Amino acid sequence: MVNPLRDPRWGRNEEGYSEDPWLTGLLAAAYARGLSGDGPRPRTAPTIKHFLGYNNETDRCTTSSDLPPRVLREYELPAHLPALREGAAVAVMPSYNLVNGRPAHLSPLINRVLRPAAPGRILVVSDAHAPANLFGLQGFHPDGPTAYAHALRAGLDSFTQDDDRPEATLAHLREALDRGLIGQEDVDEAARNVLSVRVRLGEFDPEPAHGEVPEEAVNCPEHRALAREAATRSVTLLRNDGLLPLRAASRVAVIGQLGDTVLEDWYSGTLPYAVTAREGLAEHCEVEFEEGVDRITLETDTGRVALDADGLLRVADASDGEGTGKPGNGTGPAGLFDLLDWGGGAYALRSAANGLHVDEAPGDDLACTAPGPGTWEVRQTFRLSWSAPDRVRLTQVHTGRRVEVAEDGALRLGAGDAEGTVFRVGGLGTGVRAAAEAAARADVAVVVAGDHPMVNGRETEDRADLDLPSGQERVLRAVHEANPDTVLVLSSGYPYAVTWADEHVRAIVWSAHGGQEYGRALADVLLGRAEPGGRLTQTWYRGTDDLPDLLDYDVITSGGTYLYFGGNPLYPFGHGLGYASVEYGTAEVEVRDGRVTVEVPVTNTGDRTAEEVVQVYTRQTASRVRQPSRSLRGYARLRIGPGRTETASVSFDVEQLAVWDTIGDRFVVEEAPREVLVGRSALDVVATAPLNVPGEPIPPRDAFTAWSADRYDDASGVRLCPVSPEPAPDGAADTVPGDAVRARACGAWAAYRDVDLGGGATELRLRANAPRAATVRLRLDDPVRGEVAAEAAIPASAGVHDFTEIRTQVRGASGMRDLYVVLEDAGTAVSELVLGAS
Repeated sequence: MVNPLRDPRWGRNEEGYSEDPWLTGLLAAAYARGLSGDGPRPRTAPTIKHFLGYNNETDRCTTSSDLPPRVLREYELPAHLPALREGAAVAVMPSYNLVNGRPAHLSPLINRVLRPAAPGRILVVSDAHAPANLFGLQGFHPDGPTAYAHALRAGLDSFTQDDDRPEATLAHLREALDRGLIGQEDVDEAARNVLSVRVRLGEFDPEPAHGEVPEEAVNCPEHRALAREAATRSVTLLRNDGLLPLRAASRVAVIGQLGDTVLEDWYSGTLPYAVTAREGLAEHCEVEFEEGVDRITLETDTGRVALDADGLLRVADASDGEGTGKPGNGTGPAGLFDLLDWGGGAYALRSAANGLHVDEAPGDDLACTAPGPGTWEVRQTFRLSWSAPDRVRLTQVHTGRRVEVAEDGALRLGAGDAEGTVFRVGGLGTGVRAAAEAAARADVAVVVAGDHPMVNGRETEDRADLDLPSGQERVLRAVHEANPDTVLVLSSGYPYAVTWADEHVRAIVWSAHGGQEYGRALADVLLGRAEPGGRLTQTWYRGTDDLPDLLDYDVITSGGTYLYFGGNPLYPFGHGLGYASVEYGTAEVEVRDGRVTVEVPVTNTGDRTAEEVVQVYTRQTASRVRQPSRSLRGYARLRIGPGRTETASVSFDVEQLAVWDTIGDRFVVEEAPREVLVGRSALDVVATAPLNVPGEPIPPRDAFTAWSADRYDDASGVRLCPVSPEPAPDGAADTVPGDAVRARACGAWAAYRDVDLGGGATELRLRANAPRAATVRLRLDDPVRGEVAAEAAIPASAGVHDFTEIRTQVRGASGMRDLYVVLEDAGTAVSELVLGAS
């Protein structure tokens, strides 16, 4: 998955690589090469997904991601193209969402950008059940044949729809042929693309190109060692006041919901074995484990909830006896449940009797039958609605149905409007107390906290906040109070805003869930047997107040990612501490033959081997448009012995410094001052040097040459939308290629900087669309107080694609000015504009 990690609330954050597009493209190409293998034929058909602008699960099939030209060219496409250009990936999957108001499966960029980028044919395959959205949820086309015909012409080769039932898809395509919406040549072209990949894979060869992987190679010692190395190198030290590495700890308390389990990520393979944090540390230290979850009871006026002999939940009364087939009186383990907090208001209940989670059984009964939250539809999590400190209703997260006690005493999911049963809860606070007691008995406490990959942040579900689950936060604070020598270990697929921990806890470590050797890798780092070598590929913010709206994809105007964020993050992009101490020397920069080379010496001033990741950024300090505060250009990982000096060398093409010129629709290395920043992170800069490269000035916008409205330099309150269902052919004489700008609210505007009006403009000509009569004003230099140079009355349009050419008089506009097109009425759209002179 090559979608850059624009927003850490995205549910599929764990599947991506980085918020930086260059780094994402680099890692994606490397991973695709690994999937292909080294033989004469590729072992697999690496497929990049999801094209394009996909970073939200909320209403993902119906939301539109606005990608102005600069965001598209400078941020999104650089993440998708490298694997294709190298020939490492041979297929593409479009995303569920729309982009600039057009379904991504119909994007003209598939044929105009992706296919030309690849050295050979590529296969474009739809995401599951997405084709029917084109005339269903998205309503972009009136029927299946029209939608499927457009998709085929737009470059979609394979329709993943209706599982193993192709009848409807074939019927739509046959009717499209009969209606003349597509020709046989369109079908043949798609077939060629599909077959090209199958041929490359050797499907039609008389003998297989690759032998079978021998059984003894699976989970062999070499692979176990590699798994341990990969997990170790990914462990990232976020904070340390000297507690780590642990030295003289004879007794360690491992505490937390993730302390004695290793969870598999959403699309993870099945682990052949798993070493937990407790087990990894226990190989070296005396360890006491405490999960830190409340062991609770649930009671009604008639009795206590307990597990019966069939694993079903029922309310037991005092007359019920153990061994009768009834649940018993609930006084033993059958009536005890562990309450696990996975954040976002989602809790799981696990039976103390059989260790299985409360799940939905046939007939809407509840039973303890699941090993944990899982499967595509997670039915093992509940929301708790408190009516008093010890009174609660349970609501299944997946269905929104409340839990009630039926007449026969069984716990069931009630009807949609059922109020649900109020349960009296006992045992609250037991987990926190047990955790604190264990911490007090130990030399060091290690709290392992984080997420469950199936809950609160996964495919189909975004996070609402960046908070550590409240139950886990309470455990952390209680443990720290009981033992100040506390290490917080975060195991998660996304960042947390652990601001309290950063202020109070002596050491914080993060990694993803880590795979089968997670526990040993973690122990190696905590005990100093290995240097923490991980670095953050994503900014860790202090809270959601630092983030733009989840659906705001314009990272430039919204200040998104480390590239444009102007605040103070909790941990910056590239952050990661080490145990060794190093010093950087003077950075030297050389520009030769279109390449920039940066070299800097790094000296290990400590007494242990250093693992230093030297990061090279550039910054352009002047421009006609907003530039990133810094951009990663490369990095070098150095292993430096005590007292030794090694030189980091990073090279990159001058072309990487180019910006997308919205006036000329091309990449340009702008004539401008720049500097190189060398550091340990995007904000921890330890060496700088000027960077002088040849460039060219970007000329002003010619007011008398028509331009597409989406080529703005800044905007407020607008969204992008298509001018027509299908884009005009390349080179069409009657239109300017691009998308329209439509007002989300009254007074929205788009700004065009440095417009050369020459000796004066007398006429404004624009193409506009409005659901009702509306007004568009052209203001000079300011969208609110600027002089009104023109005012256009827009008539009501027949439909969203009915754009009308409007001409109106211009007054007092000459010289070099900033123009603001102000859409005074919500829903008004402008697709292109040009000025004229008499």
